Amino acid sequence: MNSNSALIEIQDLQFTYAGQQKPTLVIPEFSVKKGEELFLYGPSGTGKTTLLECLAGVLKPTQGSLKILGQDLSLMSDSARDAFRAQHLGYVFQSFNLIPYLSVRENIELPLHLSAARKARLGSVDTEMVIRALCGNLGIGDLLDKKVTELSVGQQQRVAVARALLGKPDLLLADEPTSALDTDHREKFLKLLFELSELYGTTVVFVSHDRTIENLFSRTLSLQTINRIP
Repeated sequence: MNSNSALIEIQDLQFTYAGQQKPTLVIPEFSVKKGEELFLYGPSGTGKTTLLECLAGVLKPTQGSLKILGQDLSLMSDSARDAFRAQHLGYVFQSFNLIPYLSVRENIELPLHLSAARKARLGSVDTEMVIRALCGNLGIGDLLDKKVTELSVGQQQRVAVARALLGKPDLLLADEPTSALDTDHREKFLKLLFELSELYGTTVVFVSHDRTIENLFSRTLSLQTINRIP
């Protein structure tokens, strides 16, 4: 693949948790193009979340190269990876990880407080206007002043997505965020997510064990085909 078209490039990556002899990830080669909507599937225990956390810079590879936007996260310090994540990545967790004592608006604004560069991407546009437009597209525009604990699971999911997309990140990582939704709501949610990610120029890597939604993605891949655990 031409490196100019690749957002993610992995070479000879391994990750082994402390105290374990057997690695969780052994990935000789893996890449994701800019603008892709990648569905990465596999049963529990195949390393899906571990790979996402390596991509997010939460975990540092034990060996090998992991480049995002041409920058090798495996060579960065912990603080440099934190700064890179805040500037370039959005993350939607399976449990959403919303702050329960904050309002919807305050939860969504968090990335802007963590990264000045992320906030700078909004330019001179009023932040409140951007948040209202984003939440309006997600159908939660009337919930900004509510505590997130007052929301349904589906509404909390949309808050998590709004937080991840605010500031137009280059890469959105999603760890089974649709697992609590029925089929109809899953499909509607994903179509909306793709509309917004395409609008913002955001690449999506979505991991799940639920293959009923894979036809909605531009590319589907089994983690077991790239993770060569001995």
